Amino acid sequence: MPQPRRLTATLSTTLPEVRFRTVGGVRIRYAETVGSHEPVILLTSPWPESLYAFAAIWNTLAQHARLFAIDLPGFGASERRDDLMSPRAMGGFLAELIADADLGKTHIVAPDVGTSAALFAAATDPERVASVIVGTGGAAVPIELGEPLRSWVLDPDLDKYRRMDARAIVSAAVDTIAGGIPDDIRADYQDCYDGDRFAESMAYVRRYPQELPELAELLPQITTPVTIINGRNDRVVPLANAEFLDARLPNSRAVIIDGGHFIWEEAPEEYASIILQAIAGRDVR
Repeated sequence: MPQPRRLTATLSTTLPEVRFRTVGGVRIRYAETVGSHEPVILLTSPWPESLYAFAAIWNTLAQHARLFAIDLPGFGASERRDDLMSPRAMGGFLAELIADADLGKTHIVAPDVGTSAALFAAATDPERVASVIVGTGGAAVPIELGEPLRSWVLDPDLDKYRRMDARAIVSAAVDTIAGGIPDDIRADYQDCYDGDRFAESMAYVRRYPQELPELAELLPQITTPVTIINGRNDRVVPLANAEFLDARLPNSRAVIIDGGHFIWEEAPEEYASIILQAIAGRDVR
């Protein structure tokens, strides 16, 4: 299966050196802080980005927790395995990863596509999950998404996306980030989804019509603390998705901040602060 081009330049970010490891037969890219600092935070890559999306919050979080960031299988620079390209299956992978990396009971920070996977993990493997911080990810039933995500999920013609310039698609998406992003991080995002990588990654969100209703049925059973962070002006994943989760989860809090879809990069200080308050168990409403 096609893999992203390996970058030859060193990214000028605050993340430590990225590495690769194999979990469940899948080669994934990850970065971690050293030492046995507690608590532990697992961060999962947004789409169409990579673990470098957390560069702006890395140092702040690292002062208070052990960090382990990954590109989800099929996203970023991680290998794809077709049977993992759905929220439910990805939730199972997260639980497997937590055990494989010996992370203990873990706080999962999983924005965007990670939202549904992290909630499935909390529903099926609650003993591995200390809390979940999600948001900006499709959750509502019926589906409530803005463009272009709605088309990526529902358009019956997948082949036309294979014919598009994937680098241009990624660039157009991240061009919406207020304040911009460093050029080398943009290049990483583009390299990760080059060729047919972007079209292949769409398989995950195209499972939303089948699996979001399944997740909705599980939400009332999830007692793990859940913090939902959403941008007030997110036109890709409207606030209705955060409201849907907050209304059904028995132990949740929704935090709405000023910003668009990519709030971890648009409002990094506020985003990191909410995460730290959440893992400390403090109300951040």
